[in-house]
Amino acid sequence: MTENFHPVPYLDYLFVDLNSYFASVEQQENPDLIGKPVAVVPMMTRSTCAIAASYEAKAYGIKTGTKIYDALKLCPDLICVLARHDVYIHYHHHIFKEVERHIHVSKICSVDEAACKLSKQDRPKDKAIALAEQIKKGIARNIGSAMKCSIGIAPNAFLAKIASDMQKPNGLTVLEPSALKPALCHLALRDLTGINYNMERRLNRAGVYTVEDFWNLSPKHARQIWRSVEGERFWYKLHGYDIPDRPVQQKRVIGHSRMLDPQHRQPDSTYLVTRYLLNKAAARLRRYEMYSGCLYLSVRTPDRRRWAKDRSFAKTQDSFRLLQTLDHLWNEMLQQLRPYQLLKVSVSLVDLEGAHKITPDLFEDYRPAQKAPHRLSQTIDSLNQKYGSKTVMIGTCPKTHAGYVGTKIAFNRIPELEEFNE
Repeated sequence: MTENFHPVPYLDYLFVDLNSYFASVEQQENPDLIGKPVAVVPMMTRSTCAIAASYEAKAYGIKTGTKIYDALKLCPDLICVLARHDVYIHYHHHIFKEVERHIHVSKICSVDEAACKLSKQDRPKDKAIALAEQIKKGIARNIGSAMKCSIGIAPNAFLAKIASDMQKPNGLTVLEPSALKPALCHLALRDLTGINYNMERRLNRAGVYTVEDFWNLSPKHARQIWRSVEGERFWYKLHGYDIPDRPVQQKRVIGHSRMLDPQHRQPDSTYLVTRYLLNKAAARLRRYEMYSGCLYLSVRTPDRRRWAKDRSFAKTQDSFRLLQTLDHLWNEMLQQLRPYQLLKVSVSLVDLEGAHKITPDLFEDYRPAQKAPHRLSQTIDSLNQKYGSKTVMIGTCPKTHAGYVGTKIAFNRIPELEEFNE
């Protein structure tokens, strides 16, 4: 796999990693929070988890995933702030527009990370460092002083990402091609992007306990441990090769989930939330010009019971037909699970196909009565995009503390701004 690839002998990538992003945005928006321990939460209850923490909160041992009732024991002065995903998306666009003023953003990796390929004139170490400092100053000056970032510079984007994690907050680390091994081998295995707890256990079982152990493997041995070609790709990237990303596959699922506010955990109220989640997913389906042939419904109860099932149908992008399918699944769930309360609900549209590949039904598509609901769905989309979310709704949705339902930032997905108006 490396016939046409060689270790990169110069600095080639700069990686920008925004520090404690959600919490920093909240501190930037509210200067009274600067310098204070802040946890960003999905709902204002002690039973929820922090989805982000400021560095002041991290100093107390609070991190992403910490239960708030545990966090308050660690830091009684902790300030909990309700997550505002639309605000974080606005900042995301402004920040990386600022980065683009200094260097082209080659790839947005997440809502708070981006990889930038260095131009030939910026590859010398002193030029790359100067560029990194310009980016930091530009963000502070044009976005806000609370918005700090760590920057890594290395021969490839993978190593630049690792370098950005080596000094936080507000760090700047350079991994030079001629000194990769000594710079990396003092790290723990899980400091390497892509090695999680389970992969670390697998490596340990193969006798690999340190980064140096992994470094000294053969590429084929790494592939064998990984049980896929990704292990070999990982080995080469760690050694400074610039291995291109694999082609992005067509979107395979469109969905939304919701951890329910306490006042919405009764099945009747949860049903309204679920309908709204499905309507949002259907609006995205149409915006992507795709059709779905299967609806998947999953629910969890506070006592840890789970129910999940899917239902297939002729491919459609019409909200009304999808809601009919949801009704069938929902009634089946109520009969089988008999929930007193529900904790979380998820809806997913799967078996996706691009509109250009759909062959209309010879009889059904030409009946005006069948075309009307689809046209109505499209009209609702247009009105909501033009005049704002919930201008026209199919049914109702209970109000939540966050003010919106379904649209949120995930590790592997950055919602478009349009989603907040669907």
